[in-house]
Amino acid sequence: MASKREFCYLYLSCANTVETGEISKALLEQRLVVCTKQLPVSASYWDNGKIDQATEVLLIMESAMDLFEAVEAEVAKIHSYETFVLEAVPITKVSTNAQKWMNENLKNAKQE
Repeated sequence: MASKREFCYLYLSCANTVETGEISKALLEQRLVVCTKQLPVSASYWDNGKIDQATEVLLIMESAMDLFEAVEAEVAKIHSYETFVLEAVPITKVSTNAQKWMNENLKNAKQE
Protein backbone atom coordinates (compact mmCIF):
# COMPACT_ATOMS: atom_id res chain seq x y z
CA MET A 1 0.00 0.00 0.00
CA ALA A 2 1.22 3.52 -0.75
CA SER A 3 1.19 6.25 1.86
CA LYS A 4 -1.41 5.91 4.58
CA ARG A 5 -4.50 7.93 3.76
CA GLU A 6 -6.16 10.05 6.44
CA PHE A 7 -9.87 9.25 6.51
CA CYS A 8 -12.47 11.65 7.88
CA TYR A 9 -16.12 12.28 8.53
CA LEU A 10 -17.56 15.26 6.71
CA TYR A 11 -20.54 17.09 8.19
CA LEU A 12 -22.83 19.32 6.13
CA SER A 13 -26.17 20.89 7.08
CA CYS A 14 -28.64 20.99 4.21
CA ALA A 15 -32.07 22.52 3.67
CA ASN A 16 -33.93 19.24 3.07
CA THR A 17 -33.71 15.59 1.99
CA VAL A 18 -33.91 16.50 -1.70
CA GLU A 19 -30.74 18.57 -1.36
CA THR A 20 -28.91 15.89 0.65
CA GLY A 21 -29.92 13.34 -1.96
CA GLU A 22 -28.54 15.44 -4.83
CA ILE A 23 -25.27 16.14 -2.99
CA SER A 24 -24.90 12.50 -1.90
CA LYS A 25 -25.43 11.18 -5.41
CA ALA A 26 -22.95 13.61 -6.98
CA LEU A 27 -20.23 12.91 -4.41
CA LEU A 28 -20.72 9.14 -4.52
CA GLU A 29 -20.68 9.06 -8.33
CA GLN A 30 -17.39 10.98 -8.34
CA ARG A 31 -15.96 8.71 -5.62
CA LEU A 32 -15.31 11.68 -3.36
CA VAL A 33 -17.14 9.91 -0.51
CA VAL A 34 -17.78 6.22 0.16
CA CYS A 35 -20.89 6.49 2.32
CA THR A 36 -23.47 9.10 3.26
CA LYS A 37 -26.02 9.22 6.07
CA GLN A 38 -28.83 11.70 6.61
CA LEU A 39 -30.32 12.80 9.94
CA PRO A 40 -33.07 15.35 10.58
CA VAL A 41 -31.86 18.05 13.00
CA SER A 42 -33.10 21.22 14.69
CA ALA A 43 -30.56 23.99 14.24
CA SER A 44 -30.03 27.25 16.13
CA TYR A 45 -27.58 29.73 14.63
CA TRP A 46 -26.61 33.38 14.18
CA ASP A 47 -28.13 35.03 11.12
CA ASN A 48 -28.02 38.78 10.38
CA GLY A 49 -27.26 39.72 13.98
CA LYS A 50 -29.92 37.56 15.63
CA ILE A 51 -30.37 33.96 16.70
CA ASP A 52 -32.55 31.99 14.29
CA GLN A 53 -33.83 28.41 14.19
CA ALA A 54 -34.57 25.97 11.41
CA THR A 55 -35.20 22.33 10.68
CA GLU A 56 -32.39 20.94 8.54
CA VAL A 57 -30.94 17.64 7.41
CA LEU A 58 -27.43 16.78 8.55
CA LEU A 59 -25.43 14.96 5.89
CA ILE A 60 -22.67 12.79 7.37
CA MET A 61 -20.14 11.49 4.85
CA GLU A 62 -17.12 9.20 5.01
CA SER A 63 -14.18 10.40 2.92
CA ALA A 64 -10.48 11.29 3.05
CA MET A 65 -8.81 14.57 3.99
CA ASP A 66 -7.05 14.85 0.62
CA LEU A 67 -10.47 15.02 -1.08
CA PHE A 68 -11.87 17.87 1.07
CA GLU A 69 -11.32 20.64 -1.50
CA ALA A 70 -12.90 18.56 -4.28
CA VAL A 71 -15.91 17.79 -2.07
CA GLU A 72 -16.21 21.47 -1.15
CA ALA A 73 -16.12 22.52 -4.81
CA GLU A 74 -18.83 20.02 -5.76
CA VAL A 75 -21.04 20.99 -2.80
CA ALA A 76 -20.73 24.66 -3.85
CA LYS A 77 -22.28 23.78 -7.23
CA ILE A 78 -25.36 22.19 -5.63
CA HIS A 79 -25.97 23.59 -2.15
CA SER A 80 -28.78 26.12 -1.71
CA TYR A 81 -27.19 28.06 1.17
CA GLU A 82 -25.15 31.15 0.36
CA THR A 83 -22.82 30.19 3.22
CA PHE A 84 -22.77 26.44 3.83
CA VAL A 85 -20.60 24.87 6.51
CA LEU A 86 -18.63 21.80 5.50
CA GLU A 87 -16.56 20.37 8.35
CA ALA A 88 -14.00 17.56 8.41
CA VAL A 89 -13.30 15.48 11.50
CA PRO A 90 -10.37 13.04 11.33
CA ILE A 91 -11.04 9.35 11.88
CA THR A 92 -8.19 8.20 14.10
CA LYS A 93 -8.83 4.48 13.78
CA VAL A 94 -10.78 2.31 11.37
CA SER A 95 -11.08 -1.46 11.10
CA THR A 96 -8.79 -3.15 8.57
CA ASN A 97 -11.57 -4.30 6.23
CA ALA A 98 -13.27 -0.89 6.30
CA GLN A 99 -9.95 0.79 5.51
CA LYS A 100 -9.48 -1.52 2.52
CA TRP A 101 -13.04 -0.84 1.32
CA MET A 102 -12.56 2.92 1.65
CA ASN A 103 -9.25 2.85 -0.22
CA GLU A 104 -10.79 0.78 -3.03
CA ASN A 105 -13.81 3.05 -3.42
CA LEU A 106 -12.43 6.54 -2.95
CA LYS A 107 -10.92 8.51 -5.77
CA ASN A 108 -7.15 8.73 -5.55
CA ALA A 109 -6.43 12.45 -5.52
CA LYS A 110 -2.85 11.79 -6.66
CA GLN A 111 -4.08 10.29 -9.96
CA GLU A 112 -6.13 13.30 -11.11
